[in-house]
Amino acid sequence: MSSTNPTPLYLGMAMWSHKNWQQSIFAGETDKLAAYGRVFNTVEGNTTFYATPSSQSVLNWRDAVTDDFRFTFKLPQTITHQMQLQNCSKELNEFLHIMSPLAEKTGVWKIQLPAAFGPDSLYLLEQLLDAMPAGFHSGVEVRHPAFFAKGDAERALNRLLMEKNADRIIIDTRPVFAAPPDSEAVIDAHQKKPRVPVHAIATSDSPVVRFIGHPELEANDAFFTPWLTKLSDWIEEGRRPFLFVHTPDNALAPELAIRLLSQLQQHQPQLASVTLASAQPVPQMSLL
Repeated sequence: MSSTNPTPLYLGMAMWSHKNWQQSIFAGETDKLAAYGRVFNTVEGNTTFYATPSSQSVLNWRDAVTDDFRFTFKLPQTITHQMQLQNCSKELNEFLHIMSPLAEKTGVWKIQLPAAFGPDSLYLLEQLLDAMPAGFHSGVEVRHPAFFAKGDAERALNRLLMEKNADRIIIDTRPVFAAPPDSEAVIDAHQKKPRVPVHAIATSDSPVVRFIGHPELEANDAFFTPWLTKLSDWIEEGRRPFLFVHTPDNALAPELAIRLLSQLQQHQPQLASVTLASAQPVPQMSLL
């Protein structure tokens, strides 16, 4: 993904490697991350949620992408789900120390909280945000219903994020829940993805949108239409949104990303020069 101007939008997938992307992205290349990074300019680094990588893996990831690429990495589930942010200073420092070589290429450090993490625990989130090193930008994804009720709890959350210059991660699962549960991938997505309201609020400069798409690509258009205006507004305000595109099994996520970017380009002039181009001239990855 390239542009002649500073990047107005970060666009990527939930992963940088998928068996179905062999023709659309990789074209026989062995370094999957490097090949992915020539097409997209960000990725959701979900692997760190399950295990902290080795120091060598961190260096390999750093060296595989260009300086304008931006990772997003989830804090480990030991911190967010098992410890629920309590007495986790040691674990946080150890994780960030391992990941530090990637600091300059990481746009958002993602704090995904479980549904059990409610309003009474906001003080723990405040402590964690205060503990993040200077220059480490945080994004927070919540699941507790109170944070979507437009009441005191949600206002307190949004106020905290604004005070700490952290972004509220927005997950839009409307498209995938509109799909009938007639495939294993959709059934799995219905079981695992949160069905929460879409509250499109920017609490800092890098709003994060996770768009969980319908398996039929054209069925996503109606759901994405409101994002054309919202993303454009954020760009006009000088923010740099992150848009992560999913499909139920992510096999067609690159094709959906191309479709959505094309719609955004028609709506937002600043995106006219942005192109997606793979290392090989594979037709299905071309917007030209």
